[in-house]
Amino acid sequence: MVRHIKRRQFVALSGAAGIAGLAGCIGEDAVEDGDENGDDEGANPDEGGQTLSWHAGGTGGTYYPLSGDFKSIVEENTPHGLQVQSTGASVANVGSLAREEADFALIQNDIAYFAVNGTGLEEFEGNAMENIRGVATLYPETIHVITQADSGIETVEDLEGASVNTGDLGSGTQVNALQILSTAGLEEGDFDEQNSDFATAADQIRDGDVDAAFVVGGWPVGSIEELATTSDISLVEVSGDLRESIKGDAEWFADDTIPSGTYGGVDEDVETVSVQAMIATHEGLDEGIVEEVTEAIFENTDDITQKADFIDAESAQDGMPIDLHPGADAYFN
Repeated sequence: MVRHIKRRQFVALSGAAGIAGLAGCIGEDAVEDGDENGDDEGANPDEGGQTLSWHAGGTGGTYYPLSGDFKSIVEENTPHGLQVQSTGASVANVGSLAREEADFALIQNDIAYFAVNGTGLEEFEGNAMENIRGVATLYPETIHVITQADSGIETVEDLEGASVNTGDLGSGTQVNALQILSTAGLEEGDFDEQNSDFATAADQIRDGDVDAAFVVGGWPVGSIEELATTSDISLVEVSGDLRESIKGDAEWFADDTIPSGTYGGVDEDVETVSVQAMIATHEGLDEGIVEEVTEAIFENTDDITQKADFIDAESAQDGMPIDLHPGADAYFN
């Protein structure tokens, strides 16, 4: 069953119709950390190459440094340059891809499915972004629910009445957080929702400005690592009957475990769930370019510093929820 989430504070559709209208609304909050154009890392194409726009996520998560790895690999092994931009991540990124303002983007596999099929979220209903194509899946994106060690919050249900940062407005993190909270029986008004990027959420936990925060990313997430060096933190388990119900409501979630010692002071394994990070593009991008970029990344995985243990050509189609771009298909198949 797909649970349809109505997210308060999401960018309103205001009567927009069709892919272009929806994508324009979603894209309004796309840039969060770069200059006014979101141009964080300029491209360096060689003669005959193209400048390709690559939309990542917030600088406090995994998408942004991983995109920096991809930039280095692509620019060393193809004539093309990647212009990496920090954004509001998955939901913002599918809007950019649908408008063909981004050539590549990192997104969650659940958001990719929702966007292409026009389902899952109220904002996607009847507005399928059918031009988005898959390139490769990368690694599990783990749901972290962070709180201060002495908060007394031990279960997701304990977040009733709490102040909770559910992630950037319009991000995949916010989508996942509200899905999990809803399955736990917490709806709008049952908690005080705050929205920001991962780095700001960590600061809010440190300063006591929120009781808990959701962060979705491959462990270890840099902003949580940094927080754990200065504050005593706890990670709330998503386990047992709740975890089974979450997977029943949303089949893209999978069991996951954050190993003990991943973050300072967290000395036991933490059971939770995860989605899958993936690279996406759009059908208008040249097949040869997509094949060159895909080949460069997966033939040079030894040069990847983020989540390198998971990123491999053999597993790059596991959990792929949408049609492949012909350029990616040419490399993998």
